[in-house]
Amino acid sequence: MRFLSAIVMVVVFFIPAVSIDDKLADRLWEASKVVDELIKAPDSDIPKDLLKKAQCVAVIPGLKKAALGFGGEIGRGAVSCKKNAGNGTFGPPAMISITGGSFGFQIGGQETDVVMLFMTPDSLKHLLRDKVTLGVDASAAGGPKGRDASAGTNATMRAEILTYSRARGAFAGVSLKGAVLRPDKAANKNVYNRQVDVRELVEKGDVRIPEPARKFVESVSQAAR
Repeated sequence: MRFLSAIVMVVVFFIPAVSIDDKLADRLWEASKVVDELIKAPDSDIPKDLLKKAQCVAVIPGLKKAALGFGGEIGRGAVSCKKNAGNGTFGPPAMISITGGSFGFQIGGQETDVVMLFMTPDSLKHLLRDKVTLGVDASAAGGPKGRDASAGTNATMRAEILTYSRARGAFAGVSLKGAVLRPDKAANKNVYNRQVDVRELVEKGDVRIPEPARKFVESVSQAAR
């Protein structure tokens, strides 16, 4: 009887410490795969120097389209930001969602992967808000292609957020103007096993990275080297 009681106590105390929704674990894993494939992508994809300069890297894997040119709720993903005011290593990811926006080149139920580079300290601050509308609250533009692309005089480099999508193997700059980015509070609570403020993850970055999220952070860190 005592032996059974001990087992019950172990189960009760053990499960909450490691429990994470399978869908969230899959989301983090798929996001890391997108970044890994980005590293292996040909020279016509996201410039390496932009990845190095990015304050935060966000990934929405398998973004879904509901109709031609416009979608309702589109997708969910994760974002990791550099610690120490953008000068350190990448910290624990915050779970995010994106809705709305115009994607005229996509048709029907096609899925795409979306990568967003937050290039300035101000762009990082947008992640601390309850929601941010791209192109309205934050300047956003489709990012330039080519790993060696020099965008010093490119108008897109004045944007706070550079956006890319991948539908058929190759990444390309895409406008997400009108899309609304929000923190996924319920997902963050599940991943960190408590109600966590986005500021702890995005700005401070001193929260312990849960095991299911570790691969995503490692992949982003490698991509930005």
